[in-house]
Amino acid sequence: MIAVVDMGIGNLQSVLEAFRRVGAATFVTSSAEEVTRAEAVVLPGVGAFGDGMESLREKGLVEPLRRHAADGRPLFGICLGMQLLAEESEEHGRHAGLGILPGRVVRLAPTSRTCRVPNMGWCDVHPVPRPDGKLFARVPHGEAFYFAHSYHVSGARPEHVAAMIEYDGGTLAAALEHDNIFGIQFHPEKSQDAGLEVVAAFIDAVRTLPVRA
Repeated sequence: MIAVVDMGIGNLQSVLEAFRRVGAATFVTSSAEEVTRAEAVVLPGVGAFGDGMESLREKGLVEPLRRHAADGRPLFGICLGMQLLAEESEEHGRHAGLGILPGRVVRLAPTSRTCRVPNMGWCDVHPVPRPDGKLFARVPHGEAFYFAHSYHVSGARPEHVAAMIEYDGGTLAAALEHDNIFGIQFHPEKSQDAGLEVVAAFIDAVRTLPVRA
């Protein structure tokens, strides 16, 4: 089954409902032992980076999550959960992240008055063409998803960027994907059918990815 990590911040029910709607069996946990045994792990979250990492440390989940990723088992970060996969964040000070993927979480800093912080609402997401891409295999190019964020992952390796959005005359990473590690900045549970397709694509990956011994 798929473990959904309860960090004690944000409402898990809408995320759980999204997985239920695509037929995925999940369970909620904050137990290091259960994360260690899980087939796959979902790391959702809403709130500040430092609070998220502090919660993971208090629950003893930092090393189990790192081991889970290193073992080749699927790990899916949603919104704050994607940011926590990075090396560090500048949100309210400097905070070390899980360091599972390269990158640094920085505040949105638009120069145009038409771009607001937080970036909240529907944005067209443009998947990056890649032969091994999984998250957007079911989604047409340019589909819109719902975002609500003031920070974003900067400095990710280009080959890890699975999708982009246009912002302030440039682009931002909207999704990351590398082997068994997946992350999305948007909220799939609020993104209607397109969001459910991304969740379903992650379930497809859980079923097909080989696990390293």
